[in-house]
Amino acid sequence: MTRVVDLGTGLHDPALRGFASDNYAGVHPEVLAAIATANGGHEVAYGEDAYTARLNEVLAARFGGPVSVFPVFNGTGANVTALQSMLPRWGAVVAAESAHINVDEQGAPERVGGIKLLTVPCPDGKLTPELIDRQAWGWGDQHRAQPLAISLAQSTEVGTVYSRDELAAVCAHAHALGMRVHVDGARIANAAAALGVSLQAMTRDVGVDVLSLGGTKNGALAAEAIVVLDPAASEGLTYLRKANMQLASKMRFVSAQLLALYGGDLFLRNAAHANAMAARLRAGIEQRQADGSITGVSFSQATDVNAVFATLPPGVADRLRGSFRFYDWDAARGEVRWMCGFDTTEEDVDAFVEAIARETP
Repeated sequence: MTRVVDLGTGLHDPALRGFASDNYAGVHPEVLAAIATANGGHEVAYGEDAYTARLNEVLAARFGGPVSVFPVFNGTGANVTALQSMLPRWGAVVAAESAHINVDEQGAPERVGGIKLLTVPCPDGKLTPELIDRQAWGWGDQHRAQPLAISLAQSTEVGTVYSRDELAAVCAHAHALGMRVHVDGARIANAAAALGVSLQAMTRDVGVDVLSLGGTKNGALAAEAIVVLDPAASEGLTYLRKANMQLASKMRFVSAQLLALYGGDLFLRNAAHANAMAARLRAGIEQRQADGSITGVSFSQATDVNAVFATLPPGVADRLRGSFRFYDWDAARGEVRWMCGFDTTEEDVDAFVEAIARETP
């Protein structure tokens, strides 16, 4: 007899809350509704559908000019495939040591993409022209991988945000050196909400060539996209996406989610809320520090978006994780990362602050 798993009301406790990752959140109801709307009947597969065509139109308007949009499943796939399209086989990418492509993608840029990463230490996660120059050299040297692109993250892996002026300076410097510019925008909505600027203002207008556009961390389900802003900076994505196993057969469901996010203001609403919850978390801790009910906690990065980086006294993190899940960032230093999502509530934050107060007398 075939045994069927009855999911009933679900296999997890929906009341369980945590601060480990914005990936822990579910799918936003408006995004789920978009998936349901795209369902039913037959629609052409592999991107020749009405939803993907509409997504190209919407993102062209959002980014202020013609774009080529390639929906994919995840951020690593977007980053690796985008960078492959920007480089010859002998090309290398300059990036921050803390960049997601360097520390959190299991070597996929090197293993899958065949791309040499040339990294530089960035205490706040942000590249500068001076830091780029530490690795941007050796052109014409047959013994050195050729630095032909930079990849920066907006927001960065440590939760900081580039200003428009900082982005413009980095892009201008890279272009002057003959290098192309890729942005890992897994949390670009959070950066846009924090800066109060449009997506166009911090991408096309400052010189970004190719963008990995995030969706999953902001309320979508396995939905990201590569957005080519300068067609001269990228080639072969039609083939590379398939070769990298990122071509969705039922692409309408990926595109419909991105339409729900970026076709209106949902991407900003979700991101602004997540940012506000992180600010509330930090402010709550700072207030309790002022009255002496939280001690031994310090902040290791600016809280620009929806991430709070802090250091804790020995043993506190493990005790807190009995009630709220989160990750160590640098266990040797006692540094942790707390993330907020579109569904984090004020009650969640306040309960976590109370828990921190109990564990740090």
